[in-house]
Amino acid sequence: MKKILILGIGNVLYADEGIGVHFVNYIQDKYLFSHPSYQLDIIDGGTLAQSLIPLISQYDQLIVVDTVNSHHACAGEVFFFDFDHAPAEIDWQGSAHEVEMLQTLTMMDMVGDRPATQVLGVIPTVIEPMTLGLTPALIQAIPTMEKTLISYLSAQGVVFEQKASIQIEDVIPDAYKRGVNHEAHYSV
Repeated sequence: MKKILILGIGNVLYADEGIGVHFVNYIQDKYLFSHPSYQLDIIDGGTLAQSLIPLISQYDQLIVVDTVNSHHACAGEVFFFDFDHAPAEIDWQGSAHEVEMLQTLTMMDMVGDRPATQVLGVIPTVIEPMTLGLTPALIQAIPTMEKTLISYLSAQGVVFEQKASIQIEDVIPDAYKRGVNHEAHYSV
């Protein structure tokens, strides 16, 4: 059985830095996924980075959801790309957790443990300490991120069903309660 991991990365205490975590919690609460021969797991990885290596290495495919930086893009702009072919305008020297995740994936690649990796990234507006929530630009980016992820999974043969009518703001207040031990497994 092919195993796919959708991994949200970010620090929910720093406003837009938490988008990866908030987005995967939102997708997990909103949809049910199924595929006859794939296992799809959705996990909030927070800021664990290198601690996630044993978990990540168990998968055939990885989709990382996180902030990305670019000097040529505006806040809320969404990027979806293969990690091995990142667009030239993407700058990984953003927050500490971004650099750590880049180093984690690079280390895994060096030893041959990194699964095929895609990145669903969005340009943050502000990195504000001790702010639980997202700026309007990132809230407006959610439909694009959602459509991009659902389209990609559908192209892989994953079937989805909406189980709840929710908004991203509905999952933010409980983000700090979830974490890597709160995951969903979808397989048939």
